Amino acid sequence: MTQSYAPQALLDALLPIARQAGAAIMNIYATDFEVRGKDDASPVTEADECAEALILPALASLTPDIPIVAEEAVAAGHIPSVGERFWLVDPLDGTKEFINRNGEFTVNIALIENGSPVLGVVFAPALDRLFAGAVGLGSFVEDQGVRRNIACRSEPAAGLTVVASRSHGDADALASFLAGRKVASQTNAGSSLKLCLVAAGEADVYPRLGRTMEWDIAAGDAVLRAAGGIVRTLDGPALRYGKADFANPHFAAWGKTAAA
Repeated sequence: MTQSYAPQALLDALLPIARQAGAAIMNIYATDFEVRGKDDASPVTEADECAEALILPALASLTPDIPIVAEEAVAAGHIPSVGERFWLVDPLDGTKEFINRNGEFTVNIALIENGSPVLGVVFAPALDRLFAGAVGLGSFVEDQGVRRNIACRSEPAAGLTVVASRSHGDADALASFLAGRKVASQTNAGSSLKLCLVAAGEADVYPRLGRTMEWDIAAGDAVLRAAGGIVRTLDGPALRYGKADFANPHFAAWGKTAAA
């Protein structure tokens, strides 16, 4: 029998886990850390591994019956079989932002149920900005300890505010995606903060026209969906999770926009 967990209780329990992982990351951020390459050529640091080593046992203690899919564990060949419910963890999303020391990196923890993200926490420790949400409960942000509720906005009359990737961009593909749409402004951000900016009504769409993995975006997607938005593949359906290789197709994250 599948054990039942109250979403509010899970969300409350995730906040200190994410903050502890963030504190560990910041300890390493202050040092002259080493950067290594993984088999897929993406960078990894001690901070990724240290944060994951904190998060995994905490989640296992919190929900012992729910499998955990975590980026560095998967890279090491530890891939659990997942059913209708599992955790997705990226202990340090935006490793390039971490290496470049621009502050736009996050700890991402999400719960997936039946292919959809239902609960998530995104913590940017260098900015002291934490986003969290659960479907049915709404979303909030904690900015330097002050909590406020957030929600997606309707498209402004002036047009879309587009948020794009700071480190992974294809200008031609983005221009093609936006062709025919009324665009007021465009900004760049790192990591899953882009999804959270849409969730907070600070942007209207985040097109991702390149490679991502499920753990990169699941937590931000949960915050976005709880705030009234949606992540859709380019051919229309809502993005699904639990794919065999955990790789995402190209997608766009939308707020309350008619074009969605």
